[in-house]
Amino acid sequence: MNIVNYISTLAMPITILFIILYAVKEKIEIFDLFLKGATDGIEITLKIFPTLIGLFLAIGMLNNSGILDFTTTIISPILNIIGFPKEVVPLAILRPISGSASMAIATNIIKQNGVDSFIGILAAVIMGSTETTLYTIAVYTSSVKIKDTRGIIIACLAADITGIMLSFLVCKLMLMI
Repeated sequence: MNIVNYISTLAMPITILFIILYAVKEKIEIFDLFLKGATDGIEITLKIFPTLIGLFLAIGMLNNSGILDFTTTIISPILNIIGFPKEVVPLAILRPISGSASMAIATNIIKQNGVDSFIGILAAVIMGSTETTLYTIAVYTSSVKIKDTRGIIIACLAADITGIMLSFLVCKLMLMI
């Protein structure tokens, strides 16, 4: 274990040193390349900034509107039939939208229900099996100015739903609940 800590501590400094030595050997103007990369990064950030503000505003409104509780109440009879815990529904709804919001919800679920509970394990597996789809699509498509994302969104949300359903089935089978 000590050697892993030692290697992980040295990994970044060795990588940086390797890049600098390679640039000196190949006579590459590394600082100019660094400045160009930093400039490109700032330009991309400015391009996607309006999209991110809109997405964060929508997430805040969704969190504060009470629609998550309303949705959970509406679909809870169906969830009871299949055995899906209603505590995980807000996570399943927000995971495709926001990583930070879903992380906060997952943390809360695990604190309330315990790490080893079915609900806690299901929340963790959902977090690992799904993606922040709408955030990712918004960032990537806005940075390259793609406007028509209907097919992408449908396919990615179908993948998220599949990930959530398979997470539930795998947890059920593995824990035999």
